[in-house]
Amino acid sequence: MIDVWYVVVLILVALICLALIRLFLGPTAADRVVSVDTVNTLTVAILILLGVAYAQTIFIDVAIVYALLSFVSTLYFAKYLGGEI
Repeated sequence: MIDVWYVVVLILVALICLALIRLFLGPTAADRVVSVDTVNTLTVAILILLGVAYAQTIFIDVAIVYALLSFVSTLYFAKYLGGEI
């Protein structure tokens, strides 16, 4: 039986594919940074949904660490594009 969580994860994977298209076709560097941040956010959402689906807290822990690293990398890219680095 297909669980509703897996359907939602498949929808999020489709959205990641759309963001990856923007990553490769984006006309500016800012578009590419936003698409990478979108992929990271959707990945965190997938990890949380898988944690709920499998009832495993390790997915939530990994999602928290991944979100923190994603936030730091987005700040770094924003400073780089802003000319501060």
